[in-house]
Amino acid sequence: MDKSVYRTDAAMEQGYVPNKRLFAYSAAIAGQNMHYAFINGWLFYFCNNILKIKAEYVGYITGISRIWDAINDPIVGALIDRHIFKKTGEKLRPFLIYLPPFIGILSLLMFMDFGLGSVGTVVLILICYLSWDVIYSMQDVSLWGMLSISSPHSEERARVAQWTAIGVTVGCAIAGTFPVVRDIMVNKIGISDKKSFIIGAAILGLGGQLVSMLAGFMREQVKNEAAPKESFFEAIFVLRHNKTMLLISLARILEYFKLTVPWQYFFESQVFYKVGGMEIGGGTMQFIYGGLTGAPGAFAMFAATKIVEAVGGMKKILIIAQISAVALRIVSFFVGFKSIWRMLIVILLMGLQSIPASMMNIAHRSLMSDSIDYVEYTTGKRTEGITFSMQNFATKIGDAVALLINGQILKYVKYNERIAMTAQNAVFMKWQWPLFILGPAVGAILYLIVIAFVKDDREQQRMIETELKKRRDGIVAAAKTEMEAVD
Repeated sequence: MDKSVYRTDAAMEQGYVPNKRLFAYSAAIAGQNMHYAFINGWLFYFCNNILKIKAEYVGYITGISRIWDAINDPIVGALIDRHIFKKTGEKLRPFLIYLPPFIGILSLLMFMDFGLGSVGTVVLILICYLSWDVIYSMQDVSLWGMLSISSPHSEERARVAQWTAIGVTVGCAIAGTFPVVRDIMVNKIGISDKKSFIIGAAILGLGGQLVSMLAGFMREQVKNEAAPKESFFEAIFVLRHNKTMLLISLARILEYFKLTVPWQYFFESQVFYKVGGMEIGGGTMQFIYGGLTGAPGAFAMFAATKIVEAVGGMKKILIIAQISAVALRIVSFFVGFKSIWRMLIVILLMGLQSIPASMMNIAHRSLMSDSIDYVEYTTGKRTEGITFSMQNFATKIGDAVALLINGQILKYVKYNERIAMTAQNAVFMKWQWPLFILGPAVGAILYLIVIAFVKDDREQQRMIETELKKRRDGIVAAAKTEMEAVD
């Protein structure tokens, strides 16, 4: 056995992650997701409605960019697995300290209009986006890879995964305030729509990345002494042993086959309520909807490990989440949204669905971390970088699919980006509610078909952890004996 793979000391053997590090990591996850939610949620809208680029062209641009995203992630992951920082002996943490400022600045540039005309603007956005993506991928793979090496024990990693999910929710919730803040800036303060996006990119994009630097307080409790020497293609080939990762990645890609468009289109074109003397427009309602539907899931995550135990495992959480999504969306469709009271019922139903849905991130990452142990058990190789890069690969391929679908659907319903949302044609108006509420159910059904084949065996996982501990202890003992012999 290769004596250069792992070392263990007393603290590592315990595998406990101190709360202060856990909170810092969770805050870093929140900052990164605040950043990503803003980019992912608003770049399509910004290009289409602020820069006036046709929807189908924006779909092509953003979709192709996401495909590039997906392709470079496994490459980045394999490179990370092959690299160890000589000064500290660390594999991931330095990426989390030094890369965020550069990522934040590039995200800010994507939401600026330099007056270059349509072609020049598109070229600039593409250059900034592709550059952003390479650096972001290095950070993202490292950030999520830390989960796998935060502890050698599955139960402790599940605890870390619980707090990463809380961080994701908090970050997305903060980014979710942008519609109402934008409404205030534009309609109350008088800031131009373009400038409101620059401010949003500065606070949520750049600011979120600066917060993500808190991940530097985490420590790698399962450490590589030396990087593996296999080629990129050999590293990729190792993935064939990780059926759990492959199935989860495929399921997550299929989940994005949603027959829908970004939800800003529904809220801005369809939603306007009068309650007493108060008027509630689309921007405000979008904020209310996002906040209230996400709140039950956010609170549930504080009891995530107990809920998972009560349900009977991570896989069952995934199944329950998607079945409830389909069922509750169908019920919500028939409830409708034409009055604020009907919308509040929909919010209640979607809030119930958010409880199992919020557990999905925990389940995905916990199962992925366990799968890394399985690969190490069967091959002797530990693959945090390439494994978690596949998570990104799946997400970004899914995003690409979703964006391409968005562009084609908007073309089909004859959306005109040069007129107000409320002045769109009858076909556009007719399809907004079914696209918004039922469209995501298509992806949920496809996800369920694949996830049914995932294996989640707790007894096997405990056996693997015990065996890996024996191997690592043996490596340490052998290395100590060798050093004593040399002395």
